[in-house]
Amino acid sequence: MGDEILVVADRHPACRVLGPGTRYAVWVQGCPLSCRGCVSPQWIPFAGGSRIPVDDLATEIAATAADGLTVSGGEPFAQAAALVRLVSRIRGRRDLSVMAYTGYTLGFLTRHGSPAQRQLVRMLDLLVDGPYVEERHGDLRWRGSGNQRIHLLSRRHEADLSGADHSAGLQFEITSDGDFHWMGVPPVPGFRGDLERALGLQQHARGEEVPAS
Repeated sequence: MGDEILVVADRHPACRVLGPGTRYAVWVQGCPLSCRGCVSPQWIPFAGGSRIPVDDLATEIAATAADGLTVSGGEPFAQAAALVRLVSRIRGRRDLSVMAYTGYTLGFLTRHGSPAQRQLVRMLDLLVDGPYVEERHGDLRWRGSGNQRIHLLSRRHEADLSGADHSAGLQFEITSDGDFHWMGVPPVPGFRGDLERALGLQQHARGEEVPAS
């Protein structure tokens, strides 16, 4: 896949639970990995999603984002070239913070990643890495299991990583057409299924992939 189009599963202009502050969140479609218990299994197939021109999305994010951009999915590093272009275009307009999730480890990406994957790492302020491991699920800041790590890749967010390491909570919304959405990293395993059974609905899980690896 080239760098001009990003295949997007969903997006939200004001997510408060996936990184510091209020962030424009983009969830990409498609993941070559498969974590048991992934909270967003509908975003694992590469079929689906919306094909959005990167330059158009960059213009929108630069104009509307409050504190930064968070990219989740799916697997963002499966579309690294498009994301490199996206971040470059955004920062040509504004010096926004950029955070990403990945089911790979930082060590793997820096040693064995493609040139685009390594370049994307260099552009990030924060990276949450590692596969979601259901048996190690934890009530943790911005991530779902104890093996996953938050990497501070610039000095921009040093103060934001102080304090207790616990969940940032969940963000719930009802859209204008009556759909129910939620974002964030569930503090307990099986949250999505429990919520759907409680409401008697097939809900749309939006937010932290708890990286599908």
